[in-house]
Amino acid sequence: MASLNGFDASQVPEQMEFTALPEGQYVVIATASEMKPTKTGQGQYLQITFEVLDGQQKGRKLWARMNLVNASQTAQDIAQRELGAICRAVGVIKPKDSAELHNRPLMVTVAVEIDERKREGNVIKKYEAVGAGAAAPVGNAAPVGAAPWGAPQQSAAAQPQAAPAAAPWAK
Repeated sequence: MASLNGFDASQVPEQMEFTALPEGQYVVIATASEMKPTKTGQGQYLQITFEVLDGQQKGRKLWARMNLVNASQTAQDIAQRELGAICRAVGVIKPKDSAELHNRPLMVTVAVEIDERKREGNVIKKYEAVGAGAAAPVGNAAPVGAAPWGAPQQSAAAQPQAAPAAAPWAK
C-alpha cells in the first residue's frame, strides 16, 4: 500500500490517448537529447526528443534514435547520415554537443509504422530546413486530400491552407 497524500482525481485533466501522429510534415524543435546504452550494452545511441510547434498536433512529441556507437558499421553509417541531416536542417554543421541542436526549427516528414506487437508508432523519414522567409506549414499532418484517423475526406480546395500570423519560434 502507498499513501497518495490526498490526491484528488477531479483536479487533474483526463488521460490523453497515446496514438501515433498522422503521416505528414511537421515543423518541430529538438527539446532534449541524450546518449543511452543499447539493449545489448555494447553500444550507444543518441535519442533526440522533438516537439511539434503548430497545427492540430502542437505540443506532441517525436523521438529519433541514432546508433552512433555500434558494432555494426552500417548502423553507425545510417545514424551519422541522419544526424548530418538534422545538423544541416538546423544550420549547425559541427556541433560539439547535441544541445546545440535544440530550440531550432526544422521540418520533419513523419510516417506511421506498425511494430511486431501490432502497435502503431512514428518514424521520422526526412529532416529539412524550414524555408527562410516562407510561411511555416500549419502542420496538421495529412497530405492534401488524405483523411487521417477516419475523418471525412476533403478536397484540396476545401482544406485550410493559411499559415499562422507569426511562427511560434519567431516570437
